[in-house]
Formats: sequence, structure tokens, C-alpha cells
Amino acid sequence: MRPWVDGLLAHGIEAHALELPKRKAEDAVAAYEAQVPDEPGVVIGGHSFGGRVASLAVAGVRIAGAATRRHPYAGLVCLSYPMHPPGKPENAAARIAHWPMIDVPALLLSGTSDPFARIELLRAAMPALRGGTLVTYPGLGHGLKPVQAAALDRIAAFVATLERA
Repeated sequence: MRPWVDGLLAHGIEAHALELPKRKAEDAVAAYEAQVPDEPGVVIGGHSFGGRVASLAVAGVRIAGAATRRHPYAGLVCLSYPMHPPGKPENAAARIAHWPMIDVPALLLSGTSDPFARIELLRAAMPALRGGTLVTYPGLGHGLKPVQAAALDRIAAFVATLERA
């Protein structure tokens, strides 16, 4: 994440890389939230697993038995959202079941050849993400480094719209 953090900083956007436990995304939400300020105006997100965890945090999703808490986040940015494991598109519905609970603007950036998100499934799912915008990059897979400069410009423009709102 260092190149993304540095790129956001160069665009004048405060950004930090987070350390997440490698386990089920729902189980990593508390660790994510512990590292993010719980104050208005914060835009959260991440790449792949980190973006999925961020989306769960925005939605207020908790593991069984834990209290649900809503945050004053201003927006969500997901790079290469992992809708399903490669070759298992049947898992997509479970990975986006929380999207209707996301009530902030969201920006998703994805390669059209991402094995973790069949593009037709991702496009079809976008209406479940109220206020969601999908930006695709033809031919790219799960990494967006070849279009990092353009992606950072998109993220900066997205954050600027949130600051004006």
C-alpha cells in the first residue's frame, strides 16, 4: 500500500496504511476500526481484502454477538474489491450482502479481468451500493499499478466532491 499512500499524500490527501489480521474479513473489522479515526469527514478504503473490511466497517457489520456501531465516515474507496475467490463466482452474493447497508458515497476501481471480481457480476451488483461509482480499467487484473496515476487522480477527485458536500 505504500505507493498508494504516497500517491494520496502527493494529492494532498492524508492517508495511512493499516495492519490487518489475515483471517475472515468480518473478524478484521474491529482491528480496522481501531486504526481509523472515528470522526466526521474520514474516507476509508483499501485494496482487495482491506477494501472489503472497510466496506464492512462502513456498513456497520459485526461478527455474531458484537454490537453494531455506525461511524460518521464520509466515503469509501475500494481498489480491486474481492467479490469472490478466483473461479468461485457463486460466492459473490455473500461478499456483497452488506452493500445495501452502506449509506455513504463509494468509489470502486477494478480491472475488467480481475479473477476476484468477474466484471459482469460487479457491474450487476453496483445498484445495491447506493451512491456507488464503478471505474474500470480494461484488461487489468487484481492489481491497478499500471494505472496508478489515473486511479489516484480519480480518488482525489472523489474525495474533493465529498469535501464540497
